[in-house]
Amino acid sequence: MSCSCVKLIVVFLSPAEFFFFPLSASSQHCLSSTMSLSGAAAVGSSMRRAVEFGKTHVVRPKGKHQATIVWLHGLGDNGSSWSQMLETLPLPNIKWICPTAPSRPISLFGGFPSTAWFDVVDLTEDGPDDVEGLDVTAAHVANLLANEPADIKLGVGGFSMGAGTSLYSATCFALGKYGNGNPYPINLSAVIGLSGWLPCAKTLTGKLEEEQIKNRAASLPIIVCHGKGDDVVPFKFGEKSSQALLSHGFKKTTFKAYSGLGHYTIPQETEDLCAWLTSTLGLEG
Repeated sequence: MSCSCVKLIVVFLSPAEFFFFPLSASSQHCLSSTMSLSGAAAVGSSMRRAVEFGKTHVVRPKGKHQATIVWLHGLGDNGSSWSQMLETLPLPNIKWICPTAPSRPISLFGGFPSTAWFDVVDLTEDGPDDVEGLDVTAAHVANLLANEPADIKLGVGGFSMGAGTSLYSATCFALGKYGNGNPYPINLSAVIGLSGWLPCAKTLTGKLEEEQIKNRAASLPIIVCHGKGDDVVPFKFGEKSSQALLSHGFKKTTFKAYSGLGHYTIPQETEDLCAWLTSTLGLEG
């Protein structure tokens, strides 16, 4: 991740994502592969090859370990860049796990490869959702959290398409299963989505009616943050995603909008995130 300083405001962004997305006025993200719940990559229905995730970077807590959060980067980025930023946050009780997405051909770029949690087809409200690809990453996140101590609170967060996968994981937790029907094994305590959107929102209608599912959805704290100046993932996507979460029973959804913020993050947003995590997870500081 690169950092630039403008008027004493530090801006963090993924250089690859910043470069690639403006090539098209529209972009949505999808993939075609599947993964077993044990974490081993399986052969995808259309990719016909194993999915290999990149290096995982871990930021260990500087104080008492109270929570572990898997953080997912944006398109073209890697786990290392975000781990460096997360290490600077005043959250000594959180362990951050920052995996790197597989490098795969991206449909939007005519097959040009990039690190991505799922393929990118077209970023429109009616664009196709790649459930298989989302399941691959959601299962990988669950595997990364599976061996954490029983008394540690677990969460998932991300930026852009990483945020999309995080919010998708929230729906898997509420439903108790992945999109492919396999059981979702992790008890989430926090979900974060920065500059992203909620995949598969249009398919949630009627799926969250059972009492147990409704209770899980209602109990899960979610924060969605989005810049009004985002020209990569439009602001309305973040806004409508938070509204969709609330309308489907995710009552603890918080939405924060930032005037003038583009497709990156700024100190005000990270300060709000730190305050939310400290309060939501009951961190000692």
